[in-house]
Amino acid sequence: IDLRGGGQIGVLQQRRIERAIGVIYRPESERLSHYFHARLPEQFDAIIHIDETQAVEPLERTSIWEEGELPETYPFKV
Repeated sequence: IDLRGGGQIGVLQQRRIERAIGVIYRPESERLSHYFHARLPEQFDAIIHIDETQAVEPLERTSIWEEGELPETYPFKV
């Protein structure tokens, strides 16, 4: 959706709760520290919706790359 003007973005002008990217999941403070209010057209030029994703992996696997247990900060491990 192009947000750079036009009448089609009227409903998106409303202030909405947006989840921050890259936060460490902490259930006890989630509402206060993970979300903020935003108006999408003031923040972005466009919105793209992706139905399915997968975890990223390095292009070149080096000795640093190690599959194993997920860190404790992963939302489902807390």
